[in-house]
Amino acid sequence: MITKSIEIKLPRGLEARPIAELVQHASRYDASLRIKSGDATVNAKSIMGMMALTLHTGDEITVMADGEDEEEAVIDLEGYLSGVAKAAG
Repeated sequence: MITKSIEIKLPRGLEARPIAELVQHASRYDASLRIKSGDATVNAKSIMGMMALTLHTGDEITVMADGEDEEEAVIDLEGYLSGVAKAAG
């Protein structure tokens, strides 16, 4: 299991479209991916769960990954949330 703190650097935070793209990134992996913000923890592959977090630029979250491809998943999500990775496609 990997746990990593990540700062959201997307210019508009995580509104509907970036959430959908994040879920697409997360869904590529077999690993269980959870995102924690404050007291809430949600499945990173769930659009509704991610929307409930109402995350903004500058917010810090914790990504928890568990599974065979956990390392690649965390690297991908970190790249996306820091504005480095392109949209999933």
